[in-house]
Amino acid sequence: MSLIEARFRATLGEFSLDADFSVPTRGVTALFGHSGSGKTTLLRLIAGLERAPGRLVVDGEVWQDDARFVPTYRRALGYVFQEASLFPHLSVRANLEYGWKRVPSRARTIQRDEVIDWLELAPLITLQPHQLSGGQRQRVAIGRALLSCPRLLLMDEPMAALDADARADILPYLERLHRELELPLLYVSHALDEVARLADHLLLIEAGHLVYQGPLVEGLTRLDLPLAHRDIAATVIDAVVVAHDPALQLTRVARGAISLELPGLHGSPGAPLRVRITARDVSLALAMPRQTSILNLLPARVIELADDAPGQVLVRLALGDTVLLARITRKSAQLLNLQPGTPVVAQVKSVAVA
Repeated sequence: MSLIEARFRATLGEFSLDADFSVPTRGVTALFGHSGSGKTTLLRLIAGLERAPGRLVVDGEVWQDDARFVPTYRRALGYVFQEASLFPHLSVRANLEYGWKRVPSRARTIQRDEVIDWLELAPLITLQPHQLSGGQRQRVAIGRALLSCPRLLLMDEPMAALDADARADILPYLERLHRELELPLLYVSHALDEVARLADHLLLIEAGHLVYQGPLVEGLTRLDLPLAHRDIAATVIDAVVVAHDPALQLTRVARGAISLELPGLHGSPGAPLRVRITARDVSLALAMPRQTSILNLLPARVIELADDAPGQVLVRLALGDTVLLARITRKSAQLLNLQPGTPVVAQVKSVAVA
């Protein structure tokens, strides 16, 4: 498997960084952590914008070790900053073509018209940056980075400067790029909903130290990691659309033996669809309810329990090869006598599935 392998251990001013990781050169890897945890510093080291002792190998090519340091302009990467940073005197077309024209035609791995189509930039092509909304500027910045034909794409909180509506508008474009491209993406964020929606792999950073690296799904649901103990703790399930009920406006999705109904008509039958279920929206019963408004009743088994906020317990559940989190009161856990191995029914309101 092709990998991005990095090792940096350094003190930068008052900040210490200890990062040693290996992730696939395919899919989206999220660098997640609180502000000041070292996410952007690590991304800038990978880009060569900052320098510290270490080693970096991208798909077998050494970009940094004890003997060499490849400068940023010679690293085949694209970088999208928090601010779009477009050239203000150039049109959208000229901004997009800035890096593309500098790539020899035989080395162009991405075509201009493809990127314009993916990001729906055609209506903007003659405009100047000052005529664009924040979300439009960021789409152009992403397009410009892609048209430099990089082997690695880096994004440093690309939606941090956008309002909620603009973020909601741009996320589908990032999802489309994820589906269409094999290009690896390292994505910095402190917004868990973004990470849960986009990422395949997770690098969890706390105070300059990597505390987890691996699949996103596992990192979200491990009770020994901090993500499960946040108020927005959630599980993501990569499912497939099975069918629609147009009359009731429902979509049925499935993963293995798990079947879920969610409101709205999403995707086409056979299409992949990622769903997100927050721990606070999962309740538990010891037997299958006979009459209930809850549509998603999932047989499960308790794997482990852990204390959470005062009076609350997190329950990690196995549903075949899928893990689900439930946050319940300590009193409920005692009344149900929950312990590892207990069979339960996980109840998930359809309207709570994102």
